[in-house]
Amino acid sequence: MPPYRKMISVPALDSAIGVFDSGVGGLTVLQALRRRLPQRDFFYLGDTARVPYGRKPPEMVEEFAKEIGDFLCGLGVKGLVVACNTASAVALPSLIERSPVPVWGVIEPGVEAAARATRTGIVGVIGTKGTIGSRAYQRRLEQRGLEAWAQACPMLVHVVEEGLAESAEAELLVSEYLRNRPAIDTLILGCTHYPLLRGVIQRAVGDAVRLVDSAEVTAEAVSAAFQPVNGDGRGAPVIQANGGRVIHFVTGDPLAFAHTAAVIGGVEGEIIPLPVTELASARAVTVP
Repeated sequence: MPPYRKMISVPALDSAIGVFDSGVGGLTVLQALRRRLPQRDFFYLGDTARVPYGRKPPEMVEEFAKEIGDFLCGLGVKGLVVACNTASAVALPSLIERSPVPVWGVIEPGVEAAARATRTGIVGVIGTKGTIGSRAYQRRLEQRGLEAWAQACPMLVHVVEEGLAESAEAELLVSEYLRNRPAIDTLILGCTHYPLLRGVIQRAVGDAVRLVDSAEVTAEAVSAAFQPVNGDGRGAPVIQANGGRVIHFVTGDPLAFAHTAAVIGGVEGEIIPLPVTELASARAVTVP
């Protein structure tokens, strides 16, 4: 079990990237980022005290995102990744405007990847009620001249977090959600939990449908910005002597976070409780 410690003292991380989500789903994005940037340090913030974002008013989610963005930027991060589809849908413009560092969401990379992948121009997207209701994916797909089909799948997050990703229940739910889909040839997994259901979803839609993993394509976009270009035009990884560390901040119960995160793939690094009542005013002090 990872060690726990209270604010405000935080180990100093070198040239870290900040990543946040409403809960543990964003850990799939963090894992994808770490595979591409193994020497990079990361701060991850899981806002588990206020999860889920998908059923909350957009204005509320935007305020949550701004609080978290300000906190992570206060730690001196070099980039900010919104590893939450709902927050990306409603808060990204505000975060980009107020942030002193580059900001990435998970929606635009997924749309770009789907536009490259589709052969027929008919693209599907599945996600939470909040993400699908925002029409963030649909608008961007339609702006590219593509036909968009969208389906909210509110129960799939619970299936993943209960460790039932390969269960009969998961197969039944996915089949029902996708039963009335049109003849799509590409499907965006518009929730960071859904990569854990990739096998079930692929079986439901058939091998002819290409799945777009928003976690992977977001990591691809972010890593490209942090890999300097050599004289021959090829990217090279950033090498840091003491890189590769992760600090997790959790606004809810750290033990519950660690337990649920184990389903996603576990937690590497320290977990620091950050009560949501202190988030807006918290000022972390880094120590060597």
